[in-house]
Amino acid sequence: MHLACVLLPLTLVLGCNSSRHVPKESYLLDQVNITVDDSTNTFDAREMSAYLRQQPNHKMLWSMKFRLGIYNMSGNDTTKWWNRWIRKLGEAPVIYDSTLMEAGNDQLLKAMVNKGFLSAKVVSDTVRDDKKRKIKVNYTLMPGAPLVIRSIDYSFPDSVFKEIVMRDSSAFVVKPGNFLDRTALETQREIITQSFRDKGYYGFSKEYITFNADTTEGSRLVDLSMTINPPYSGSSTANAIPSHEKYTIRNVYFLPDFDPSSAESLRHYEAADTVGYKGIIILYGQKKYLRPGVLYENCFIRPGQDYRQSEVDRTYQALSRFSILKFINIRFLPSDNVENDHYLDAYVLLTPGKSQSLSLELEGTNSEGDLGVAASATYTHRNIGKGSETLTAKIRGAYESLSGNLDGLLHNRYMEYSLDLGLNFPKFKAPFLSEKFKRKINATTELNVSMTYQERPEYTRIISTAGWSYKWVHNRNHNRYVLTPIDINYVYLPESTYNFIDQIAPDNPLLRYSYEDHFIMRLGFSFYHSNKWNEVPWRLAIQRNIYTIRANVEFAGNLLFLMSNIFRHHRDVKEDPYKIFGIHYSQYFKINSDFALLHTFDERNSLAFHAGLGVGYPYGNSSILPFEKRFYGGGANGVRGWDVRTLGPGRYPGTNSVSDFINQCGDIRLDFSAEYRAKLFWILELGVFIDAGNIWTIHNYPNQPGGMFHFNSFYKELAAAYGLGLRFDFTYFLLRFDLGMKAHNPALGAEEWPLIHPRWGRDSSFHFSIGYPF
Repeated sequence: MHLACVLLPLTLVLGCNSSRHVPKESYLLDQVNITVDDSTNTFDAREMSAYLRQQPNHKMLWSMKFRLGIYNMSGNDTTKWWNRWIRKLGEAPVIYDSTLMEAGNDQLLKAMVNKGFLSAKVVSDTVRDDKKRKIKVNYTLMPGAPLVIRSIDYSFPDSVFKEIVMRDSSAFVVKPGNFLDRTALETQREIITQSFRDKGYYGFSKEYITFNADTTEGSRLVDLSMTINPPYSGSSTANAIPSHEKYTIRNVYFLPDFDPSSAESLRHYEAADTVGYKGIIILYGQKKYLRPGVLYENCFIRPGQDYRQSEVDRTYQALSRFSILKFINIRFLPSDNVENDHYLDAYVLLTPGKSQSLSLELEGTNSEGDLGVAASATYTHRNIGKGSETLTAKIRGAYESLSGNLDGLLHNRYMEYSLDLGLNFPKFKAPFLSEKFKRKINATTELNVSMTYQERPEYTRIISTAGWSYKWVHNRNHNRYVLTPIDINYVYLPESTYNFIDQIAPDNPLLRYSYEDHFIMRLGFSFYHSNKWNEVPWRLAIQRNIYTIRANVEFAGNLLFLMSNIFRHHRDVKEDPYKIFGIHYSQYFKINSDFALLHTFDERNSLAFHAGLGVGYPYGNSSILPFEKRFYGGGANGVRGWDVRTLGPGRYPGTNSVSDFINQCGDIRLDFSAEYRAKLFWILELGVFIDAGNIWTIHNYPNQPGGMFHFNSFYKELAAAYGLGLRFDFTYFLLRFDLGMKAHNPALGAEEWPLIHPRWGRDSSFHFSIGYPF
């Protein structure tokens, strides 16, 4: 029944005549095929389709032209709003154009020649279906044998240029034995240009680097010569910069109140106040909203030093951390003094944004069926100390009716109040470290403090946190790091009803832990890496494979345990754990890692893979991980055939009751996912997924029978699910709705393979979330 509801509209869409809106005497471009006739097996044709001028309508699941089907549901009368709306959602049929096919021939041939296959040929033909008015276009690529670089010779204007180029020769991408690929030649020009601009040659550009290929008739071997040409004659003017001269920075000017729309000359800029600080000159406007020392510390361009492009890039990166700044631009002007014609003046142009803001939010909450309402106010000051320090203060109040009943709203103790304070410094704030090291790391420092006050009929609980962390990026934002030297979590119950804990958890350490005073002091480190391009190269339209790696490691309680052993008598910590301020503190190790790969077939179809592993281990002063540090299964980002916290650990069956809810957590996490994603129409996307995974405990806890991890059987306890998802991509955020079905259920007493005999009420789980699951 439910499957029929899904397939019926899909059948209607795809059942429409695909040539319905194709004009008479025209043909629908149904397929475009590229084949390679290459006996040497040296040509890679994976990216060649990007050079075609005409592609057929997009397909979903490689066969269904879903958007074309939507378009064909419209009528011929375009004066009706329904037909116009349907056509806007869909995609018009692609009409075959012979001139575009010929243009595709030319582009494919040029692409092969650029890859070093100079004798390449392209043959194209068409297959027509007059009855259905469809046409297939076939391109056959015959690359032939490629040209191979036999030797490389270099020519320089002088020995200085030779030394600069050959010093970085290990980074060259053009080497003997490689194909004569023009893309590689272009990359080498960029590498050499960067080397010159990093050594003071401000006016040097890649146009001064030329390659000449010398071939012998009948041979596929190429003798390549690279030449660094002198400045072109007649290229210099009164205001131009001689290209092959080293330049030194004469002055560094900061304009903190620069107006980008102003046509005022930089050399004649009128400042309200001029301040000199350690060699830089600051031309202030009416407000000195940034301290001179802050500007100096975040500027890597220094008077008296040679021009270096890398220092300019570092200055951009450092200033980009300033939330008070709206625009940043750095310009260089040649010296206006004839005697100093090899000097540059650097102008750092800064435009401030709004320093303060206030936002109000009203939200409805639904936590496992418990309805509530919350209101919050957030105040942000982006320049609290005139160093672009950002202060964020958030006050939040919430009411949650545990029964879903709003009767007695003013009398029941179902309130929660919270205060969050955050202070961000665009600097590495730490003692005993040199300024040189801090500038090299270029980190941001964050201080966060929060307090939450909860009122319930049975208890009053206060949750306090405080943390100090450093964040920085490396390798053009491909690597990100977060170091948290200290993070404190303190839970305090000032009052509760008589014998409350003994009543709800007489023999459950997990549940007792959540309602007892406890203290966590941890150290953590997080790492993120991605190969995603910051800028898409001109030669490719799509990055086919994007992967990300995330890892987080944390330790807790080690320093406190060391101090306890030094200043207190030895004792049996299992029977009588050490305490601080009369509170038992936790000691554990935890690591959590994820790997994700996104393979893009074309602009509308992709396949994503994910694998995750996490392990937490209590030791020393603890025999069990804190509840909030344990892993859980199921949910929108886990195995989606289960609701959140209803899977595992291991074969533990669970009862889905409130009292059993806290038992479904573990110390080990392992999960895998594969998801096909297709853009449908408008902002809608389709997701088809398969998930597998589970959680386990390290020790055999009495309240979690069947939950312990065993190497010889854990693979039998992997839960599996399948399902469909619908996503709404609003560019800035994505709303996700996923419907998962259980395929393999390892829980004791459950049907092991619900995939064979599915039951909707027992095996389905619906999820709503924001963003992709991985």
